Amino acid sequence: MFTKRELEAREAAALAAYAVWSQNSLGRRHPEPPPDYRTEFQRDRDRVIHCKAFRRLKHKTQVFVTTQQGDHYRTRLTHTLEVVQISRDIARTLALNEDLAETIGLAHDLGHTPFGHTGENILNELLENFGGFEHNRQSRKIVEYLEKKYAGFDGLNLSCEVLDGLIKHRSPYDQSGAAFTQSPALEAQVVNLADEVAYNSHDLDDALAAGLLDTADLREIRLWAVLTEKNQKANPAISARALVDSNIRALISAMIADIIRETERRLAQSGVKTLAAVYAAGRELVGFSRDFGAEVAELRSCLCRKFYQHPQITAHNQEAAAVLRRLFAHLIRHPEKALASSTHSSDQPLEISICDYIAGMTDQYALRTAQEI
Repeated sequence: MFTKRELEAREAAALAAYAVWSQNSLGRRHPEPPPDYRTEFQRDRDRVIHCKAFRRLKHKTQVFVTTQQGDHYRTRLTHTLEVVQISRDIARTLALNEDLAETIGLAHDLGHTPFGHTGENILNELLENFGGFEHNRQSRKIVEYLEKKYAGFDGLNLSCEVLDGLIKHRSPYDQSGAAFTQSPALEAQVVNLADEVAYNSHDLDDALAAGLLDTADLREIRLWAVLTEKNQKANPAISARALVDSNIRALISAMIADIIRETERRLAQSGVKTLAAVYAAGRELVGFSRDFGAEVAELRSCLCRKFYQHPQITAHNQEAAAVLRRLFAHLIRHPEKALASSTHSSDQPLEISICDYIAGMTDQYALRTAQEI
């Protein structure tokens, strides 16, 4: 068995100087004895996997409401697992800390509400006079305060580096809205891009599988057209379904490869060689190249117009919005359940406690509770 010190030595030997080394972690809010056979970030990973908020992701919407549109589509949990897999691959190739990237990836969507971004938008509206609601902030609130698993402190008491990655998580679809004086670690930046790789590919896959998007809709999307031509040339007899599967796999590979090449180019160009230089860079060092990024943006725009705004998706989102408004109105009048939950804090307004309670609900629980009232 490897001791913690031996694991840290192996980690340091494999990592670049600009990576985050667990032995140099800034620590935790509540000091704890070090783990015997894990690094600090491995301990963080295990705490995230075993928390209630992580388990609830199984029944939270990615795009399709989990109880209404079948079992074959991505949920917030399967999305998270895809983000983690992509994050680890990129981090390993760039000689970054895989355990830190994995942990940030596992925790990055803990704060998501039922019904995906629709739920987030409704809670933000309901908390307009109380600072609003944003799922990145909620993820951090969960791991710092709302989870109740340990006798000595609230939350999971994660390392400072994990918390920093959570609050600085951003993608084209979810901006934290915060201004940062220090750039995120490269591991956190990797998760940001892995998030985009995952939803661009799996949302496209789900949209095509559901029949809400047709391959004809993608003919003018350059990235899709190039992949189609390549796969049809390699296999002229390929079936329509197999072609979609091949294109999705190739799309993921192409995005990952471009991120790795472009990140290596940016690191070399910027002269960044230390972690301190990463923090001081003032810009993102992990990203798509300019031309390829434009092609990814074209695909993302197509998904927005033809999938996320599809009448069927919009109708379900409107139903979900009505459910959450009804829940909030009922709980304001009858706050007993919210006040009795582990999410309630006496030092915050009732409205915030109620939104914390609603945000923790799965799709099924929110629908069932709305039916009961």
